[in-house]
Amino acid sequence: MFVDEVVIKVIAGNGGDGCTSFRREKYIPNGGPNGGNGGKGASIIFKVDMGLRTLLDLRFQKEIKGKKGANGEGSNRNGKNAEDVIVKVPLGTTVIDTDTNLIIGDLTRENDEVVVAQGGRGGRGNTTFKTHSNTAPNFSENGEPGEEKTLKVELKSLADVGFVGLPSVGKSTLLSKISAAKPKIGAYHFTTLNPNLGVVKTIDGRSFIAADLPGLIEGASEGAGLGDKFLRHIERTKIICHIIDMSGVEGRDPYDDYLTIRKELENYSEKLSNKEEIIVANKMDMPDAKDNLKEFKKHVKSEIIEISAINNTGINELLIKLADKLDEIPETNIYEDDNFESYVLFKFNEEKPFTIEKDGDIYIIHSDKIEKLFKMTKFTDEGIRRFSNKLRRMGVDDELVKMGIEEGDTVKILDYEFEYTE
Repeated sequence: MFVDEVVIKVIAGNGGDGCTSFRREKYIPNGGPNGGNGGKGASIIFKVDMGLRTLLDLRFQKEIKGKKGANGEGSNRNGKNAEDVIVKVPLGTTVIDTDTNLIIGDLTRENDEVVVAQGGRGGRGNTTFKTHSNTAPNFSENGEPGEEKTLKVELKSLADVGFVGLPSVGKSTLLSKISAAKPKIGAYHFTTLNPNLGVVKTIDGRSFIAADLPGLIEGASEGAGLGDKFLRHIERTKIICHIIDMSGVEGRDPYDDYLTIRKELENYSEKLSNKEEIIVANKMDMPDAKDNLKEFKKHVKSEIIEISAINNTGINELLIKLADKLDEIPETNIYEDDNFESYVLFKFNEEKPFTIEKDGDIYIIHSDKIEKLFKMTKFTDEGIRRFSNKLRRMGVDDELVKMGIEEGDTVKILDYEFEYTE
């Protein structure tokens, strides 16, 4: 089974809770605070594994979850960090945040890795809050929540040259002749059900990676046949090697075949249709191939390389031509027009980090920052005081007063409700 797109939820581990503890030893009065910090939660990391070819391992996982960091302890013992979760993915994997539609990572090199969900930091123990004015703080923090994201994970085969063409034109046969790849070959349509990659070496010592991409048919850009899911693999190639069955033994006209594939490439994306293209006339050992080629050249003025993959004729010339073209093509980023999760933010007027919605007598506060702060607060007397002071400094109290809140009204954060007091 070939799997090239998966939607999966990732939940990084929460940070461990900080500890509230005081030194208690005989003959040592007023020992002071000694609560340690919590450990960091596990992050979720996607890393390239050169031995993988599909996303099948992710297909059956609806959720990947990291462990929580260990809680801090007394005697200033910090909690242990949770071990990060390493998820192995094939070369050519792209990770997209479905909520923002931003590309988190594009793993195109060996050993590439990307943190897709950051583990929460550990909560601070009461030792951390010790100051000259408060030498015995009686509070600590809960750990920070880990990030939660829903990701679309896509696989696009990495190859310098992509062999395209209608089914049964000889793409798999050609790849088997020029590399050590062992694609399935048969005299029927759609023998190739997933891209096959092979390393090709020319007679003058140059090398490149070629991919035999599954046979396309009319309407492929709209999902017909094996569909547009395989057109995405051509996006990463530098050169499209358009293979045409010039013998016409399938009862098709070679020029019509060419137009069919060109139309599907153009319908899929303008960038794809503008890629460098080399036309290869295959099966030139067949009886009608020469006559069909003459007719084909009346319509297509581009250079055409004649080969017979089954008989190994013309193949060296083709490989040299492909290697020459690759030497001329600069490296490009297939996502040059997309939004990566790294950008410069210009701030002119700082927006409030919260919104307040009134529902009857209930004032509902929406804010990622406040919700995170709420989850990290231990609601002891001192913890409540600190939490209230932070909300006040953020301007929450002033906003509530502007909205007409009165003593005894209800304020809601997440699923928790509080009574408002001045």
